[in-house]
Order: sequence, then structure tokens, then C-alpha cells
Amino acid sequence: MAWFFGVVLVLLIGGVVVVAAGRGEGLAPAQSDDPRPALPDHTLGAADLRAVRFSTALRGYRVEEVDALLRRLAAEMEQRETR
Repeated sequence: MAWFFGVVLVLLIGGVVVVAAGRGEGLAPAQSDDPRPALPDHTLGAADLRAVRFSTALRGYRVEEVDALLRRLAAEMEQRETR
């Protein structure tokens, strides 16, 4: 009986090695966990800055400070766009 479990164990390890070596289906492609916001492809404008939102993290930036900077940049961009 012990030889049976030994054979099963060897086959199991062999199957893991085959999958890890790239044969068989393998693993699904890795998904990005990059928290960068999606930005438009065109030149950024004031409306784009007003619409962007960042995800929060345990050791991230203060939301109020980022929002204040984005508001200021959007206001400056609007002034430049109207000139």
C-alpha cells in the first residue's frame, strides 16, 4: 500500500513540474494591480484633471492635498485655455 502512495506522489510531483515548465494549460496571465488612474489619450485639459480620481492606500498620499493640487492645476489650465 505504501508503494501505491509513493507512485501517486511521484505522478503528482511530475504533473506539477510539467505545468510549471510551460506544458499543459499553465497559469492565467497576470493581472496588473497598478493603481494608476486611466488617463485619456489626448492632451490633458482642466476637465480631465477635475475628473481624475486616485485609489487610496494604507501608506499613500493625503486625499485632501492631492485634490487641492488638482483643483489648482485645473484652474491654472482653464486660465491658459481661455487666453
